[in-house]
Amino acid sequence: MEQSLASSPPVLSIAVLNRMVRECLENSFPLAWVAGEISNLTYAASGHIYFSLKDASAQVRCVMWRSRAQLLGWRLENGQKIEARTLVSFYEPRGEFQLNVEAIRRAGQGDLFEKFLRLKAKLEAEGLFDPATRRPLPAHPRALAIVTSPQAAALQDVLKTLHRRAPHLPIEIYPTPVQGEGAGAKIAAAITLAGQSGCDAIILCRGGGSIEDLWAFNDEAVARAIRASKIPVVSGVGHQTDFTIADFAADLRAPTPTAAAELLSPDREALLNRLSQLNRQMRQQTSRSLAERGQQLDWLASRLTHPAQRLQQQRESLRHQGFRLTNAVRWQISAPKMKLNGLSASLSQLDPLAVLTRGYAIAIGADGKAVRDAGTLTIGSELHLSFARGSALSTVNQVVATPEAD
Repeated sequence: MEQSLASSPPVLSIAVLNRMVRECLENSFPLAWVAGEISNLTYAASGHIYFSLKDASAQVRCVMWRSRAQLLGWRLENGQKIEARTLVSFYEPRGEFQLNVEAIRRAGQGDLFEKFLRLKAKLEAEGLFDPATRRPLPAHPRALAIVTSPQAAALQDVLKTLHRRAPHLPIEIYPTPVQGEGAGAKIAAAITLAGQSGCDAIILCRGGGSIEDLWAFNDEAVARAIRASKIPVVSGVGHQTDFTIADFAADLRAPTPTAAAELLSPDREALLNRLSQLNRQMRQQTSRSLAERGQQLDWLASRLTHPAQRLQQQRESLRHQGFRLTNAVRWQISAPKMKLNGLSASLSQLDPLAVLTRGYAIAIGADGKAVRDAGTLTIGSELHLSFARGSALSTVNQVVATPEAD
């Protein structure tokens, strides 16, 4: 008995079991579309949507998280038949099987969506949606054309926006049905007519709705009319989450009709403020330029106002230069003279006669040479003595020789 218990499978906690079930379910089922009828619908304060999806024999709990619910674009109601793109999930805390809803469409819209995708792929392959072919929007249009239904609420929103932002801007309305049988061809014809009107741009608009309501804007003729237009087309069809073939063909897609009107209308107040700013900058620049020119003129005038003073300054400069030149010439003359005097003085000191004037005499021996050493004399020798003035003949009576230094 003990051996049987020891070999039994491990005991799992509820949390571990639920986690294993969740991982198994979520890894086993891919993203899938599920059809059914809505029941037990709850819009939570958090923004999440909770409901059950049922058919004749079964039901399953569903949750659409707030991030996805914000993109839905229309309100769910009990009893609606829908198709939901879901991920299988398992809520661990309560052990409940549920579907996480990624997107919702009304039942029967799957075929329309497939048709939409096929047409989009076809036109895209033709280059109809090439960004390089898009026309630039006019910065300051002189007139605008609006293609829509006269009864459309979107028209009133567009007109109010244009009147508020650009009341001076002429508007031409080209009426056309925006839904129902044959609406696509009529929209295309209105676009063609508006493109020949002389206006600078076209606003193509209508309010939001289901895919069936907006289907006329998925007509191939509408897309081709937009690209054939001589003037740019801005689409403002439905809400931000609604996309139509017309949006891809247009030169610019606006998220709403009101946004389309804003994109094509220069804000009058903003323009006036900009003009006022430019005017102020121009006045400031003009004043600054005039002030700078005035200062320059004052400086030039100050140079021309006192020519006598300028001449006096030139005279002083000339006098100063003359003084420097005179001193330089004097120096050039006196410097050699002083040098010559110095040399003359040096030569005078070397002159033997100059020595004689100081009381010395020169003794000349019989050989006619000056006697430098008394030791060369003998008693009785005759010497010829030369003085500064005159000379004398003498005889040596005594010789006192000076011994040579060691």
